[in-house]
Amino acid sequence: MINVIVAKASNNVIGAKNDLIWHLPNDLKHFKNLTSGHPIIMGRKTFESLGRPLPNRTNIVVTRDKDWQAENIEKEFSLEKAIESAKKINEDIYIIGGGNIYKQAMEFADVLYITEVHHEFEGDTYFPEIDEEIWEEVARENFMKDEKHPYAYSYVTYKRIED
Repeated sequence: MINVIVAKASNNVIGAKNDLIWHLPNDLKHFKNLTSGHPIIMGRKTFESLGRPLPNRTNIVVTRDKDWQAENIEKEFSLEKAIESAKKINEDIYIIGGGNIYKQAMEFADVLYITEVHHEFEGDTYFPEIDEEIWEEVARENFMKDEKHPYAYSYVTYKRIED
């Protein structure tokens, strides 16, 4: 199962200057709970924004830079190769960004785990539009803003519509 996981603003912004814009502690826990124990695939810029491999997950970085290296990660030169590599470890894999990787992943993904942050932000990286002809919303959990979460948000799960 190829899963895409992302937190995106109402206007599809996912980041600015290679960084997250908002801080929602429960969303970080949600991300960790879903991805722990599974391979994760990300682009080089996303990896560099994290600053380290995420624990309890095989970290696979997609880069075109043949000389790029980092400790405790696997490197692949295409998303397709990264998916092949991840599937050797576990059938359930998660694609965690960034913008370019998400764009490519939409044709391979089976499930989208979207945290919708109910606010518009300025940013330079966007998540692709979710085509309702291809994706069906199958679950939604809504949360109000509170003292730890400055924005209302929803966990939304989409599954690819079978032909």
